[in-house]
Amino acid sequence: MAKLNINGQTFDVQTEADTPLLWVIREQIGLTGTKFGCGIAQCGACSVHINGEVMRSCSIRLGDVKESDKIVTIEGLSPTATHPVQLAWAALDVPQCGYCQSGQIMAAAALLAKKPKPTDQDIDAAMTNICRCGTYQRIRTAVHMAAGDKI
Repeated sequence: MAKLNINGQTFDVQTEADTPLLWVIREQIGLTGTKFGCGIAQCGACSVHINGEVMRSCSIRLGDVKESDKIVTIEGLSPTATHPVQLAWAALDVPQCGYCQSGQIMAAAALLAKKPKPTDQDIDAAMTNICRCGTYQRIRTAVHMAAGDKI
């Protein structure tokens, strides 16, 4: 059995140590905002924060997560959807299909936590998630809006 701290709550999980954290979050805990995209840590749809760092949960095994690790999913970023990134995403209608957006939002929130006033180059370097709809310009603009930049 493993104990996980997810969104400030402790969960007891009984599954194999090699189970990807993504499946523990979705199937064991029932938080489905974190999405499966590729399964090889390339697309970023499964992005979560672990101890403040954005991580691709499909590539992290349950056995590699410590009880002291603090995991935050899209549901825990802001339960009322009032995080500046979420507000900017809504204001600019960033998503088209929306499938990748929880991962995009988690990546943007992690970037802004480290660099409150990122440049375009900072955003391009940090936002490596794939958006199949190609909303990259709106994503960049939304990150600037969340940072308080004039749009």
